[in-house]
Amino acid sequence: MSLALIYSRALEGLTAQAVSVEVHLANGLPAFNLVGLPEAEVKESRERVRAAMAVAGFEFPARRITVNLAPADLPKSSSHFDLPIAVGILAASGQLAGADLTHFEFAGELGLTAGLRPVRGAIALARAATEAGRILILPAQSAPEAALYPGADVRAASSLQDICRFFTHKQPLPAAVAPSWFAPPEYPDLLDVRGQQQAKRALEIAAAGQHSLLLVGTPGTGKSMLAQRLPGLMPPMGIDQALETAAVRSLTRKGLDVSQFGLRPYRAPHHTASAPALVGGGSNPQPGEISLAHNGILFLDELPEFDRKVLEVLREPLESGEVNISRAAHAVTFPARFQLIAAMNPCPCGYLGHPKRACRCTPDQIARYKAKLSGPFLDRLDMAVDVPAVSDTTLMGAADGETSAAIALRVAAAHHRALTRQGKANAALNTREVDEYCQPEEAARELLHSALQRLNLSARSFHRVLKLARTIADLAQSDTISAAHVAEAIQYRRGLG
Repeated sequence: MSLALIYSRALEGLTAQAVSVEVHLANGLPAFNLVGLPEAEVKESRERVRAAMAVAGFEFPARRITVNLAPADLPKSSSHFDLPIAVGILAASGQLAGADLTHFEFAGELGLTAGLRPVRGAIALARAATEAGRILILPAQSAPEAALYPGADVRAASSLQDICRFFTHKQPLPAAVAPSWFAPPEYPDLLDVRGQQQAKRALEIAAAGQHSLLLVGTPGTGKSMLAQRLPGLMPPMGIDQALETAAVRSLTRKGLDVSQFGLRPYRAPHHTASAPALVGGGSNPQPGEISLAHNGILFLDELPEFDRKVLEVLREPLESGEVNISRAAHAVTFPARFQLIAAMNPCPCGYLGHPKRACRCTPDQIARYKAKLSGPFLDRLDMAVDVPAVSDTTLMGAADGETSAAIALRVAAAHHRALTRQGKANAALNTREVDEYCQPEEAARELLHSALQRLNLSARSFHRVLKLARTIADLAQSDTISAAHVAEAIQYRRGLG
């Protein structure tokens, strides 16, 4: 009997749990058994490993082989178990004589020619290996992504032969080098949007405090243009946020484009998207649009055209910043602290309140259209602003307002004030932190009291007004929240009912 014990990693959300790969060789009829809740793609590794070892010039043991993936109660998916299984068989059969595998982690899919193919979740794997104090060996195509994690010791291999030469002949595996951060792309300029000064101001406030925003206006007034220019106003992400965002993208079928590392995501799903497409799901849960927009922007155009049940699933993530996906076998938690920007028409035909075109909708049709957005959902939004039709003179005139670069400087300064004061964006403040950091002046307090009575604001709306006012004060470089700041914040809540 011979036994090889090495470690791989199984992804569970954005974490990678240690999985020991135990290879046991015994006398008897030749067989290759995989145990430990392997899913279909893991079971198929038997044929890939067998073919890869033969092509690489190794002997596949003609004995009874048992590969145990422990812990047994964790479902194992992904083809990245191919490499640790192959290395375990080679070690157990004595073909890696003298190899010390105790300080290494392995992950990689094997091709039939013994070449290594990339795997998903490289950053999560690097994080887990680094925390365990181990060296991570990955396919050459996945290694640069894993090297983005600070302090990770990642080695790149192109084939199974490379790894065997590393352990038996001491031929070094090259250390993976993280790609350098790329310059941000050229975002569309806010100066391109004619008029709409109030909407531009709301967009600046939303960017500074990372508040959610609803744009309401007739077709062609610039709602989508405004939303597309928000990424150009946002402050840059820190390294921790960039790693979180990259880890989520790495788990998807498409994988991470390392050239996008450090850039805030901008997701704009079509209104036919299902609830699992937005929040994530599947038998082996995958992140949805709200998690892919983590630390970035989720733009929902034609908001009432989304199924009401789809919009309702956003209520909890908007509050908690994460989504819990529960299945019969296990549960997964994905981060989902996204900034929601939405756009809608004022009525089904879209021309209610238009200065030149008459609305054809009946009052009942308008009421049903607006009723597609529930009160609890609207109560979780921070701001709503009208985007009216612009005049012919404004449309044909020269560009007005400020450039995105000028506004981004103010946004960055306001965001820095918030981070210095409380360590997070104003929109992320909890109730206790609102009481600590968002105390208004006496005149502002009286105005808030009047607004509570006249507008019937809920407790949640009251706190959102305070957080908005705090952001407005930060943009004005004010340490205190004045009545003017509160008054401007209140007007952005009026459109939410």
